[in-house]
Amino acid sequence: MTWADRFLYTLKENDVGLVTYVPDNVLAPLISGATADNYFVSVVATREDEAVGTLAGAYMGGLRGVAMMQTSGFALVANALASLIVPYQIPAIIVVSERGTLGEFNIGQVAVARTMRPVLDSIAVTHHTLTDEATMPFIVDQSIKQAFTTQSPVVFILSPLLTGGNPLAAAKLT
Repeated sequence: MTWADRFLYTLKENDVGLVTYVPDNVLAPLISGATADNYFVSVVATREDEAVGTLAGAYMGGLRGVAMMQTSGFALVANALASLIVPYQIPAIIVVSERGTLGEFNIGQVAVARTMRPVLDSIAVTHHTLTDEATMPFIVDQSIKQAFTTQSPVVFILSPLLTGGNPLAAAKLT
């Protein structure tokens, strides 16, 4: 199984059936796996804050979901987290493909990568940077369980060490 297969399997094991996302090259294995699997209801969003809002509405309707986005798009969700998800205790599961590190060429990605974790800490949102396939299933499984038990959001930051990074960025470097 690939890291993406393991991640999707863990979502299923935790009854997370909605996948809302903004398209991203690094997330492509997760997105294509979810859209090809009839277990998941996949919804493409036009903006990252829309994906988070979709999660909130789905949760209120009894459906567990995950929102997927890249680092630069995370800059759009701070208000949705601070004014909707956190105060209304919605256990949003958010996956962010990490850009802006390890040789990144796009300064916009770098700026958001530097501020993402401090923003999450300032609004008391639990976050984990996933770096390897060996520990990822345990961290994801236990964190999802905790999110729903405590009615708190959790953000999984997918490190390039796990995903192999952005194929477009790697091509630009050669």
